[in-house]
Amino acid sequence: MCFKKLVVLIVMVPFIFVSSCSIFQKRAASFQPEPDYAPIKKQIEKFIAGRQDAYGIYFQDMGSGKGFGINEDKPMVAASTIKMPLSLYLGTLAAEKKLDWNTRVAYQQFTDYEGGSGVLRYIAREGDRYSLRVLNNLSLTISDNVAFRMLARYAGRDNFVRFMKELGGKTVYPSGRNITTARDMGLYIQAVLDFARRHPEEGKRMLDDLSYSVYHVGLPGLLPESVVVAHKEGDLDEGVVNDAGVVFCSRPYILVVLSSGAENLDEGFRDIARISKMAYDFQEKL
Repeated sequence: MCFKKLVVLIVMVPFIFVSSCSIFQKRAASFQPEPDYAPIKKQIEKFIAGRQDAYGIYFQDMGSGKGFGINEDKPMVAASTIKMPLSLYLGTLAAEKKLDWNTRVAYQQFTDYEGGSGVLRYIAREGDRYSLRVLNNLSLTISDNVAFRMLARYAGRDNFVRFMKELGGKTVYPSGRNITTARDMGLYIQAVLDFARRHPEEGKRMLDDLSYSVYHVGLPGLLPESVVVAHKEGDLDEGVVNDAGVVFCSRPYILVVLSSGAENLDEGFRDIARISKMAYDFQEKL
């Protein structure tokens, strides 16, 4: 699917997902039965029961608003999935003309350095200046940790936390820890889609970055290559393996899989891919 088609799809997704009392939802309900997600929930529960990992899962069909959760309110380490709502916050400021993407931020090693993924930890020197646009792109597409820290410093932690709570987040940096829930992350993804409808230019850029990142093994891992998946993966050596995003198949849906306790990160992502394939196959048969 080309990205132009993806944007059109986003714009045309019924607003029944946003407003449960809208006339569109009433019409949809009169023409087709609401999907029953009990079977796929049971299938996924059976799958994860055979794993030692702890899971938090959130699923929502974008057409009907129906879905399910499995430990969806369980606090889990967010890892790099948190980079998605930060990008949304910055995009919102840009759309409101409160932020200029061309603004440059100077690298401060004491506050900004972090190991792990990314390239800036290798090349950034004290005082080097990078535009917010470049930092945001690096944060989403290659999950650059230094870029994220620079963006978070620019945005202000308190402002970012307030924004996530305004979106409906309930578990937002408790005691300063990068903790979230599958449900909260699902709300942030829905907020990205709502943002893309209101601000197509800014929204297209963000969805583009999320759809074509270098880390693409979780939710899209076992899906047809023609299916666009806008998502953000995250992992930590301590056994945290996460992916959260939206799958633009014939019946688009949001899926969040947060996990901890994985002995092998690669296998953890393969399990997320298997869960994603179960959800995809179920949606395609509706």
